Amino acid sequence: MKARIEISLIILIFTISSAFAQLERSTAKVGTTAAAFLKIAAGARTVGMGGAFAAMENDIYSIYWNPAGVSRISGSGSTAFNHANWLADMSFNFAALAINLGDVGSLGLSLTSFSVPDEKVRTVENPEGDGRYWDASSLAIGLTYARNLTDNFSIGFNMKYIRDQVWDMSASSVAIDVGTLYTTPFNGLRIGASISNFGTKMRLDGRNIYINVDPDENPNTGPNNIPVQLRLNSYDIPLSFRVGLAMEVFKSKLFTLTTALDAVHPNDNTEYVNSGIEMNINGNVFLRAGYKSLFLRDSEQGLTLGFGLSYPIVNDIDININLFIV
Repeated sequence: MKARIEISLIILIFTISSAFAQLERSTAKVGTTAAAFLKIAAGARTVGMGGAFAAMENDIYSIYWNPAGVSRISGSGSTAFNHANWLADMSFNFAALAINLGDVGSLGLSLTSFSVPDEKVRTVENPEGDGRYWDASSLAIGLTYARNLTDNFSIGFNMKYIRDQVWDMSASSVAIDVGTLYTTPFNGLRIGASISNFGTKMRLDGRNIYINVDPDENPNTGPNNIPVQLRLNSYDIPLSFRVGLAMEVFKSKLFTLTTALDAVHPNDNTEYVNSGIEMNINGNVFLRAGYKSLFLRDSEQGLTLGFGLSYPIVNDIDININLFIV
């Protein structure tokens, strides 16, 4: 019975992914989704491994890549914080907390933020600024639940509230991530699958859509100064399907070598593959490399490198520092 449950849920993920893939196969649709900050990868370890993380376990950043992996966090729990100085002085932050509740499962909480610094409001009449400033920010708050249904099979869910704001305009959405993780009898090979950002469309709303117009652009004829509400389009959020493999191909008392491979299908681009490796040296030093977005149309991404350090403090408390180079 347990085997039937595992196989059925994995097949369900693949079936849904294939159905949506058929709809999006013909075009890339680059730049057609809202809340683009959701596509920024969370975690220096994952970036160092080329973003191949759907089948990795015992890492809190699974909240972003595959929520089923949260069920396999060792100890009583884990916390993480990720900060990145983005292009043009923009800022990206990701923070997460996960608690292991034993047989009940694991709970997680995550916060993702993206912000643009204040800029002058420039108009045709005032190209150097009119005294006002505008800014933009994005926010996603997630609540995760994951559980090991059997010794080898895990499932996880992540409910998210998403908000985009540009000056006086804002848009919001509610989405869910669903993931599964299965450990096969073949040398511990893991198979992971996840659907990320399956949710409602987003449409900007705010006072800037309410304006006054002159229908014939002639002040001498009426009516003039007519109140008008602009109708804005709704846009999908960045939905993606991810299927991954991961395995410890070499293991000894001193070294562990892990390889990972992900196939990804986004709703706003072509399919691509991420791959990565990680060398664990005595559980304290980690060397990573990967290749991101292989086969992606017009991709500007490629080789990734990273490293990490783990230092035990007291009892089961460790501090992990991870960095990526490219």
